[in-house]
Amino acid sequence: MFFSKINHHNITKNKKLIPRDIDIDKNISLKLYKFAQRLRIIEEKLAQEYHPANEMRCPVHFCIGQEAIPSVLNIVLKKKDYLFSHHRSHGYYLSKKSPLKKLVAELYGKENGSNGGLAGSQDISYSDNNFFSGAILAGSIGIAIGNAMAQKIDNKKGITVVGFGESACDVGLFWEAINFAYLKKLPILFICENNNYSVFSPQKKRQAGVEIYEKVKTFGKHSEKIFGNNMNSLYEKINQIVKTMRKKPHPFFLETITYRISGHYGPENDLNIGYRDNKEIQFWKDYCPVNMMENKLIKKKAISKNNINMIKKNFVKEINQAINYARKSKFPKDLDIYNLNYGKELSLEKKIISLNRNSMLSKSSKKKIIGY
Repeated sequence: MFFSKINHHNITKNKKLIPRDIDIDKNISLKLYKFAQRLRIIEEKLAQEYHPANEMRCPVHFCIGQEAIPSVLNIVLKKKDYLFSHHRSHGYYLSKKSPLKKLVAELYGKENGSNGGLAGSQDISYSDNNFFSGAILAGSIGIAIGNAMAQKIDNKKGITVVGFGESACDVGLFWEAINFAYLKKLPILFICENNNYSVFSPQKKRQAGVEIYEKVKTFGKHSEKIFGNNMNSLYEKINQIVKTMRKKPHPFFLETITYRISGHYGPENDLNIGYRDNKEIQFWKDYCPVNMMENKLIKKKAISKNNINMIKKNFVKEINQAINYARKSKFPKDLDIYNLNYGKELSLEKKIISLNRNSMLSKSSKKKIIGY
């Protein structure tokens, strides 16, 4: 189901515009709910720990309220698929089944974090599972395009997925990437999490003309929009898209309407800034992915409140253990950034940097050492 006229302004004024979620296999719905609930508890606990202890020194952008996309990708993506994320990265990281302890250790700047404690939240990656993120607005989109092009050239079976907010669509790089992807028929899925805000600015004050997915459709037919907090409907749509892309590689753009309950940055809700009010936040809390799926499962008698309490208890235990692990871990000693993600692949670059520092060597000597 697609809803071309639905936007944040209309939905907040009239909740009847929120489409009813579909029914799918109960086991899949439970998987979606459990992952979303896990992510919610992890993010809320990290937000709780962020300021008082002041041990997480990196900027953090929580995805509270935007759990639906990672929950779906956790099921539909395979290890061979590549996933690229924006700065609101924790859900995407976990969706590729990357280890929670390494995520938390990274936020605490510890050496056993996923990137040796030097990437922090915004640039976190886990190359073993083909997951990468980036802090620069729309920056990951360009890298994802290159990855998808490599997959096509090498005739690899996996696909590339890149997640970003609607504010990335303010950037020229996004439109260059869209043009190139549709021109070259690349195996890439663009997922736009439209949460209405670029930092503190609403979409209607930044973007003129027709809606994003309609603009993208001028490049190719594979561009649609969906209400992003109905996880069953979202799963059905993304699963269908991915299956089709695996059979016949092509680009696809999916705009999802969702909402960021947490503030833009850190654990606050931004009410003191004035770009939104508590009534708006409460509305979207009621219609967030976690609450909507939980209510649906209870109504269908697919889960009991006792089961929910047990699930929550286990996830609280898991995040507490991860935080304790991070706190007990050591800070990095040797800040060798070249070995964090790429290992031996950057040995040539290290040689070049080292040689450039030594101006006493002749050009011919440098060529011999480098190898060309």
